This record gives sequence, C-alpha cells and structure tokens, in this order.
Amino acid sequence: MKIPISVPAETFRVRTVDIAIFFLILSILSLVLYIASQWGASYERTLEIDLNPKNIPGYASQSLVRIFTAYLLSLTFSIWYGYTASRSKIHEKIMIPLLDILQSIPVLSFLPGVVLAMIAIFPGERIGLEIACILLIFTGQVWNMTFSFYHSINTIPKEMKEVVKIFKLNKFSKFLRLDLPFSAIGLIWNSMMSVAGGWFFLMACEMFVLKDKDFRLPGLGSYIQTAANHGSIEHVIYGLGTMIGLIILIDLFIWRPLTVWSQRFRIDNIPPEEERESFVINLFSGSVFLKKLANFCESIINSIEKLSYKKIATIKTPFINRLIKIFSIISVVIILTAILWAFLKASRLLYSITLNDILTILNASFYSLLRVSAALLIALAWTLPVGVYIGLNPKATKFLQGIVQIVASIPATAVFPVILLFLINLGGGLDIGAVFLMLLGTQWYLLFNIIAGASSIPKDLLEISRAYGIKGLRKWKTLILPGIFPYLVTGLITASGGAWNATIVSEYVSFSGKIMHTTGLGALISSSSASGDFRVLFLSTCFMSMIVVGINRLVWKRLFIMAKTKYILE
Repeated sequence: MKIPISVPAETFRVRTVDIAIFFLILSILSLVLYIASQWGASYERTLEIDLNPKNIPGYASQSLVRIFTAYLLSLTFSIWYGYTASRSKIHEKIMIPLLDILQSIPVLSFLPGVVLAMIAIFPGERIGLEIACILLIFTGQVWNMTFSFYHSINTIPKEMKEVVKIFKLNKFSKFLRLDLPFSAIGLIWNSMMSVAGGWFFLMACEMFVLKDKDFRLPGLGSYIQTAANHGSIEHVIYGLGTMIGLIILIDLFIWRPLTVWSQRFRIDNIPPEEERESFVINLFSGSVFLKKLANFCESIINSIEKLSYKKIATIKTPFINRLIKIFSIISVVIILTAILWAFLKASRLLYSITLNDILTILNASFYSLLRVSAALLIALAWTLPVGVYIGLNPKATKFLQGIVQIVASIPATAVFPVILLFLINLGGGLDIGAVFLMLLGTQWYLLFNIIAGASSIPKDLLEISRAYGIKGLRKWKTLILPGIFPYLVTGLITASGGAWNATIVSEYVSFSGKIMHTTGLGALISSSSASGDFRVLFLSTCFMSMIVVGINRLVWKRLFIMAKTKYILE
C-alpha cells in the first residue's frame, strides 16, 4: 500500500521565490551586457534622439545604470568622507569647510570643463561623455548623503560611546556595530533624495550645448529634453510616464524594504503599535537562496571583524621610512603644482574681467539670494508639518512614501515650461516662476530629512508625552523639534546648496527653441556657459561658492553646533 506524499505549501513557495530571484539576477546580467554593448558602440557627435516610444526602454535602462552607478560612488564616498572627518578635530577643521566649498559649486557650471576633460583623457568620445555624465550626477547626489552620515555619527548619545569603551571595541567594530546602524535611517532617506536628485539633473547631464558643439547621450533625460525642445507634450508625457513607472518599481523593490529594515535601528524600548511592512521582504523572507547568501555575507563580515583585532606585525626599516617620506614630499609637490597651475589659469581668465562685469555679477547675486531665501522659507513652511506627520505615522508612510518619491524624482525642468506659460499668463513671469522651480528642486532635501528625523524619535518618548498629556505646541517645543533638529539642520544645509544649484536651470529656461531668462546669478552662469564665455562663468561660479560657504559658516554651522551639543538623545 502506497502512502500518498503531500508537499508542504512552504516548499512550493520557496521554490517559486528562488526561481523569481534567478530570473531577476538573469535580467540584471542581461542589462549589464546591454549597457556594455552600448558603451562600445560608435558615437556620432550629432546623435539624434528618436522620439519613437519603442526606443524608450533602451533609453531608460541606460539612464538607470548611470544614476545607480553614480549613487554607489556617492554612498562609498559619503561613508568614507563622513567617517574620516569625524575621526579627529584636525580632520574636521579641514574636511568640513572643504565639503562646504564642494557643495557650493553648482553642478552645471563646471559641466563644460568636466566633459572636455573626460573626452580628452579617455579614448572614444562616448566613454568620456558617459564618465562625465556619471561624475556630474554624482556631484548632484553625494553632498546631502555625506552631511547626513557626518551629522549622524556626531550626534550619537554619549552612553552608547561609553558602551563601546567598556566592551573595548576597536575602530572597525565601532563603525560596524554603532556608527552604521545609528546613521542608517538618515542615510537611507537621504539616499532616496539623492536618487531623486539624479533624475532631476539627468536632463541637463545627458544633453547640453557648448558653443557650437551639441553633446548628447542616449537616455531618458535626453529623450524628455528633446521632446520638450520640439514642444511635443505627448512625448514628454511618454518619457515622464516611463520615469514614474521606474520610480514606483524602485520604491517597491529597494527603498520601501530598506526603510522597513532600518526601523530595527531605532532607539526604542517599546515596540511600535503598527509595524511598517514591505511585501518584498515578506515575499523574499522564505527564499532559501537569500538566507544562505545572508549567512555567507554575515560570516565574511564576522571574519573580517575578528581579523581586525589581530595585531599585524609591520616591518619598519630606515629604507621604508625614507620611501614614505619621499612619497609624501612628492605628493605635496604634485598637489601644490596643481594648485599653482589652476591659479595661473584662473588669473588668465580673470585678467580681462571689467568693473562692469563685477557689478553685473553682484546685482545678479542679490536677486538670486532673494529667490533662494523665498524658496527655503516656503519649503520649510510645508515640509515641517508634513514630514513630521509622515515620519510619526506608519500608515501615512505606507501610502505617502511612494507618492513623495515619484513627485520628488520628476525633473522639474520637464514640466516647468508648461507651468511657466501659465505663470506668464497670470502676469508673474520668470521672476516668480524661478522661485517655483527652485522650490521644486530643493524642498525634498528638507522633507526627506524631516521624515528621517521624525522616524528616529524613540517610541517610549512619544508614549511618555501622551501619558502626561503633552499636546499641540508644547509637544512640538519639548519633543518633536528637539528630536528632529539634527536632521532639520542637515536638510537646511543641503536644501540651501540645492537651491543655489537650481538657480542655473530656473533662471534660464529653454522651451520650443525659445530662451527665457531673468536677472540672476544662475542665469548668468547658464548664458555664459552656452556662449563659451569662461571668464564670466568662472567668476560667477566663484561668487556663488563664496555666498554658499559664507551662509554655511555664519548660519548653518552655528545651528549644527547647537544640534551637536544641545539636542542629543542622552
């Protein structure tokens, strides 16, 4: 007599999930091969972007790879830079002002120089353009992530640092067990913002004009830009629809699982009433392959951590010490030579600057400063209550996170011409329209950081405030604002820099072959870049950098010191 064998439902589920993961890996490898073949293809200087919708998947895949390649570079740089800057006071005094300067330099103002340099260095114009595009997207993504990680590890509660000392954890273990987990929530939300920023700058990086040269790369950004230049609203909608679809998929399969996973790093003694969920985590939790992969990665990390405690004998001889000194001297000489060369080049550019040029730049800076200030105030007025509401309510996060991702990722430069025409009919013109476009480009830095700050407020503090009947304005003053203050400062710093960068695309707009511009520093940078007037371009960029650094030093640095010393959970 044969006994019937019943297969458990879980076994079938595991096999289905693993098969799905296999096809997912296969599709990723196919995408990599496709991108590699495109990089090796011949490049025409006057590349035509075909608006036929059947080409959209190919364009979208290439743009997606550029954005996430830049993001991985940004993540690596952010963790290294933030950690290195926080290791000592000397590092901090050098690296943080340098970070302010780097953040203040507008992405699009040095786009011509980067592109020409990459084309000159790398064989094949296509490879040089690809690398230049990735580097420029990187510069648009990296700064808010770096500030977020640096601020997070500088606001770690003292008792946690004391625990590290008690257990005698070395630097690697502290980084792995404390620094990374404590900064996870802010880093993930700022990663969302960075990728959204990548979509924002994609149109400008994939297609631009320098003097009489037209540089283009096949991608979703250049597709939307071409459609906008032709005044084809239908094809703009096709491109934006594809972009929105990609953003939804990225949110479902990457950001939502990461935000749910990051909640384990909250400083809580009380579990939340309603846990945030992700169907991707629920679906893949039964995968045997992923479990084995996770165990394998964990064993490697543990092995590296154990190895970090072993003292490795270093051989120090007079010859090696002499080589190290020689290498250090050569490095310093090379750096000083590069600085001197750059200074001489800058002097030649500035030699022909007239007093009228300086007065024009000062006048333009004043108008841009007014617009940036207005955009920041408007952004803060609505992102503060909305961000706190989303961060403190798991239900709101579940429904609004994807919507926020979509709206933040849509490049304002694609929809702005239509909005601008509406504003012109109302009589506002580009003066008001520029503020609106800055708002579209900069408000998300504040919103994402405020959401991250509200999400990190310990649940037990919220329960205590509820038990003592602390509500309304008093709750905001005693709990919410102090709890989100470090994240709010990070958002303000990056939003300020983002607003100044956005002046370049908001004060100088091209649509249907027409150029509309207003008085401002961004318009001056855009017009001088398009005409190839490098002397005005360089001086305008220097003025913008000095303004941003000055604001950071006089305003945001003081607020960060307050966040670091007064508003720490202890």
